Amino acid sequence: MAKSPIVIIGSQRSEVGLAAGMDVLRNGGSALDAVEAAMRRCEDDVDDHYVGTGGLPNAAGVVELDAAVMIGSSRAFGGVGAVRGFPHPISIAKRVLEQLPQHCLLVGEGAELFAAEQGFERAELLTDEAARLFRSSLSRANGIDEVPTAQENERYRATALDLVRRFAPHDGPWGTINILALDAHGELVVGVSTSGFPWKYPGRVGDSALPGAGLYCDARFGAAACTGRGELTMRVTGARMVVDALAAGADPVESCRRMLVEATSVPDQFSSDVRAVCLTPDGRHGAAACKPGATYSVMTDEDAEPAVLQAAVL
Repeated sequence: MAKSPIVIIGSQRSEVGLAAGMDVLRNGGSALDAVEAAMRRCEDDVDDHYVGTGGLPNAAGVVELDAAVMIGSSRAFGGVGAVRGFPHPISIAKRVLEQLPQHCLLVGEGAELFAAEQGFERAELLTDEAARLFRSSLSRANGIDEVPTAQENERYRATALDLVRRFAPHDGPWGTINILALDAHGELVVGVSTSGFPWKYPGRVGDSALPGAGLYCDARFGAAACTGRGELTMRVTGARMVVDALAAGADPVESCRRMLVEATSVPDQFSSDVRAVCLTPDGRHGAAACKPGATYSVMTDEDAEPAVLQAAVL
């Protein structure tokens, strides 16, 4: 029997963690453990304002995190949404999958209760730099310097929706981080983690926590994950569309492109870039984006470091 290729790939900015994931794979570890190890490195990168510690806050100035993992052979899924105060939502999502098989998804206070029961440590997620970016955007949008909070009921209700409507992402690379791994046993796993759209309405959960939308994995055909305007990929079940295209015989790049065509056909006044990345059971991979300049990273067990590749443009 031919040895399965050992590959780990990720969306833009995942290169921070891919080497850690490959270390797991080289030592015979599982794709699930590799995805977790790689993503935790990304979640710990305080300079990345779209995932983990240092993530940009919601409209109330509070960081809320979403994450999920899915296993290709069983299509087992674990996800968490709108988690506050825990720096590694990818690990909580993995623990949901492993320790709470009667459920797939926990959100908000329930996810935080489960995390505490499982022994995960709490931490402050809002860094000084992320808070500065929030105050700067708040001031530009509304001419005020104070951060509104949910406890300031009257003022909060009057401003929160306006913040969501008017704010836009800051300059620079942004979006959910996707990591997909194929281990020596042929297991295929995908994981995603994000702090979501900056300045979002409190409690908003994006596509990253939803199977079929932000991620999907079927070991027969492939794994896929999405980045960008999550509301669009939710509406078209984007990641599942990519895997369905792989199942129909399309190559990885074409499979990603087909989903982007569908996503961008949906009317959306807040429409922005959507991206997808995928990995097949035989180690082929590809990515596509609506706008030029997007990249994704790939590392095999023969590589000393990840290779950064250009995503195809729709």
